[in-house]
Amino acid sequence: MACNTKKQVAIAVNSGNYDGAINTALEKLRKNKDKKRNYEYVIMLQDAYNKVVNRDLEAIEHLKKDANPETFKKIYELYIDLNARQNAIKPILPLTVNGKDIPFSFNDYSDNIIDSKTQLADYIYEKGLNLLESENKQDIKQAHTELSYLERLSPNYENTKELITEAHQRGKDYILVSIHNDTQQVIPQRLEADLLNFETYGLNKFWSEYHANQIPNLNYDYAMNLNLKQIEIAPERINQREFLREKEVSDGWEYEKDRKGNVVKDSLGNDIKHEKVIKVSARLYETIQTKSSQIIAEVVYINNQSNQLVDTFTIDSGFVFEHVFAKYKGDKRALNNEDTKLLNNRRLPFPSNEQMVYDTGEDLKLQLKDIINAYTIR
Repeated sequence: MACNTKKQVAIAVNSGNYDGAINTALEKLRKNKDKKRNYEYVIMLQDAYNKVVNRDLEAIEHLKKDANPETFKKIYELYIDLNARQNAIKPILPLTVNGKDIPFSFNDYSDNIIDSKTQLADYIYEKGLNLLESENKQDIKQAHTELSYLERLSPNYENTKELITEAHQRGKDYILVSIHNDTQQVIPQRLEADLLNFETYGLNKFWSEYHANQIPNLNYDYAMNLNLKQIEIAPERINQREFLREKEVSDGWEYEKDRKGNVVKDSLGNDIKHEKVIKVSARLYETIQTKSSQIIAEVVYINNQSNQLVDTFTIDSGFVFEHVFAKYKGDKRALNNEDTKLLNNRRLPFPSNEQMVYDTGEDLKLQLKDIINAYTIR
């Protein structure tokens, strides 16, 4: 395994994966840097470190000559890598091979990091301001991305927090939701209120905000129409079934008797008795009440700017009311546990058509929530 690891480090160095080689070598050396068989890791660590430092410094010089502000972030990140890399090596120094110190050249990058960070922060701030000049929501969302990075890079820089809030508000897509009933049937008012109560949906849409009530002077980007196309309510049904239950049960005790009818006794003179088992039966009359309803709806997204259809989704929701109760004739001991539970039930009044539609709407609401959560406006 040790040989395989050394081979992996060597391959990483030869392929230019210097940081991978450094991390593996450091992991080995932290355990026991003075062990002879780890000397090769010391040499490979030095080789990988020298090569990656030269590569990064050359890259920085090249990027600086390019004078493109888009390279500021890369320059800053390269300085951060240079500093982090040498800080990872410092704790295990000194490193020796056969009594000879293996040198590592370190630099103070603190000024470079501060200068490049300042340059990067200034550039991102100006870039964010320029993007916020646009009325295009994609530009504004990009401004939010840039300024959020700036806040992580340099917290409380200028008025970055206020600009992030502005970008979020302006970059949002505002969607006005309405319900259209095309079924020729009246839907319960509380169902419509529930469907439009988005506070109960638990939505977490960073760039989308849904409104059921129109806010004056707010330009809505999209409209989402919930079109109720069909409502079906099946007739009330009562089905009855009959079952025969039979079981052997204990029915007390009986004395063992001889041919003359006398009670048989055991060796101690006690009467001998046995459990009396009899077969009992009962008829169970089970009644099932059922009533079902279905709502078919269509969710339509419309771009208010172009008045064009964006997307449509079909929702098929259903609800079934079912209640079972039972009566019996015969010996109750023949019934099983499930039968006994049904005996405790009584016939219930069927829910009204309005209640059935409302209960179906609960499933409709869940499906609508899934659509809203999964859908990304394009």
